[in-house]
Amino acid sequence: MGDGDTQSEPTSSSSSAPLPPQQSSLQWQNLVAKVQERKIDFALWLTRLVTVIFSCLYLLPIFGPGITFYYRAFIANAATSALRLHQRLPAISLTREFFMQLISEDSCHYLFYSLIFIYCSPITLAILPVLLFAVLHFASFSLTLLDALGRNSAWIGRVFISLVEFQTITILRMAAAAEIFTMLFVCTYAILGRASLLTPFIYYRFLTLRYASRRNHYTRTMFYELRMAAERVAISPKCPGVVASIIRRVIGIISQLAPAVVQVQQ
Repeated sequence: MGDGDTQSEPTSSSSSAPLPPQQSSLQWQNLVAKVQERKIDFALWLTRLVTVIFSCLYLLPIFGPGITFYYRAFIANAATSALRLHQRLPAISLTREFFMQLISEDSCHYLFYSLIFIYCSPITLAILPVLLFAVLHFASFSLTLLDALGRNSAWIGRVFISLVEFQTITILRMAAAAEIFTMLFVCTYAILGRASLLTPFIYYRFLTLRYASRRNHYTRTMFYELRMAAERVAISPKCPGVVASIIRRVIGIISQLAPAVVQVQQ
């Protein structure tokens, strides 16, 4: 009995001792540290989220007419582009080299793009590149945040991010095609008086910047593929001679308007 009592005492004391606090599976402190470390990237993540929300509310007008959401999406995208420009070019200098570097940045192109359509009647196709780029970059930084939160966190979100990353090339091609075909709507709107007569010329300048982009070649690639498709139609025996002549003439005009592409080593 005495031995049994002495053996039961440590057992009862160990059971009554407070257990050490278990660590949460979600590492919120790591997430906060990551946000503090990359404040601008987190701000970009928020503006892109806002862009996605407003774009979806315009395309799916479940809360009434989406015209206001259309312009808010472009304002949010302009804020994203301006913030990204500040990140890429923090020091401003009034030199020709700085200006050339400025207009070579993709974020400058889309700041320009947003300002064009803020002062134009809504064109649904125009909002597609804004939405696609916002989704693409939002997903990219979301993965960084989820990794900081924990490798096993939000598996549904990780599946969505993996899907977006798997379709990256398709998304970039869709955005480039939307940029190109939006020009047709811009010209039509200018003729109908729903956009300024200067808007097609301004948008043409945007397309030349996208065509000569050093970091995103998909606009250039889509122009090439569209030209090849048009030439195949023109040489087809089923294509009337008048139509084939018009196609070749249009191809020649567009080729003359295309800017020279200079390969710059980064």
